[in-house]
This record gives sequence, C-alpha cells and structure tokens, in this order.
Amino acid sequence: MTDTNPTPEDGDEVQPVNEGSEATASGPRSQVDPDVSETDVPEAELPETADHELTVQDILDAVQTEDAENEAARAADADPEHEHLVDLKRLSAEYANYRKRTEANREVERERLTGDVVKSLLPVLDDLDRAEKHGDLEGDTPFTAIAAKLRTSVTKLGLAPFGAKGEPFDHNIHEAIFQQPSPDVEIATILDVVETGYTVGSTLLRAAKVVVAVPAE
Repeated sequence: MTDTNPTPEDGDEVQPVNEGSEATASGPRSQVDPDVSETDVPEAELPETADHELTVQDILDAVQTEDAENEAARAADADPEHEHLVDLKRLSAEYANYRKRTEANREVERERLTGDVVKSLLPVLDDLDRAEKHGDLEGDTPFTAIAAKLRTSVTKLGLAPFGAKGEPFDHNIHEAIFQQPSPDVEIATILDVVETGYTVGSTLLRAAKVVVAVPAE
C-alpha cells in the first residue's frame, strides 16, 4: 500500500500544525472575545479641526502673555530701586499732607490770636459806627482822621465787617433781634443793622445783629 503522506527528507524543517487555528494568505486571524459586543468597542478619536486648534493656540498664547506680565511685575517688585522709588513717593505724599495740615492749623491759630486781640476793639468800632450814623464823622476833623486810622489798622490785621441793609438774611451769620412783615420783600431781608458783624479770615468773630423784613402773609 502506497503512503500518501510524504516523508520529509533529511534537512527539511517540519512545521507543527495547531488544531483549532486557521491561517490565511494575509496572516493569522485575530481572536475575538465572544463576551464583548460591537458597541463596547470604543471608536477612534477624530482629529481636531482647524478651528479648535486655533482656539487652543490662542489660549496658550494668552496664558504665556499673562505669565510674562506677572513675571515682569514680580521682577519690578523685587528690584531694590523700584522699592526705593515707591518709598520715596509715599514719603513725599505724607510730607505734603503734613505741610497742608500744619499750614491750615497755623492759619487757624493765627486767626484765633488776631480775633482775641481785635475783639477788645469791637466796642470802639461800634461807637464809631454810631457816630457815623449821627453825622459826627463828617468833615475834616481830628476825630474823623483817628477813626479812619483805627479802621485801617484793624483791616490790616484781617478784620472784615459784614452786614448791610438790603442783604438776604442768613441765620448762620446774622442774629435777628426783630422781624417786621413787609409786602416789598419775597425773602427775609435785612432792614436795618443794629450791630455790625465781623470776621477774621474764615473765622466768625461776631454775628451781625439786624432787623429783618419778612414777606407779609
């Protein structure tokens, strides 16, 4: 009986054949897990679009710019010369504020001292006002010259009179000793000045005592 299976000759390599496996011309077939369905297999990620890549690049550029600015700010803060400049500006501002406060306090103190000095002269000035109303200061007389010199001297010290007939009444600087209804006024108006008011700079030394005309009802 003739043997159909050829006997390998000496020198030929025998390839083992595994049962249950198949081979194709292109190679072995991949084994598939029967427990995994087709829906469980993840799809391959799609490549990013050009628009998405541009947006990401813009974000990266913005982050890099912000990092550079922060780094420059930290470098400036760490620079000793920058710190000295900041300290110098702060000291200059504090000194300027100190000078303003000092000058304001000095001016208020000067006005207070001047007010204390001239306040004792107010009765004399009131007498001069009364004499002027009675006509005693008219003409070229020694008394007229003395009154003029006294008024000039207190004016140089900063004393300023206020309160005149026809001015609107202001309760902050005027003291109404009498009110008289009048159909000729629409607001409270000074009708007569009994005692002149005075200020020294921005300091109220004495309120003016006045007669006030008020609108008639």
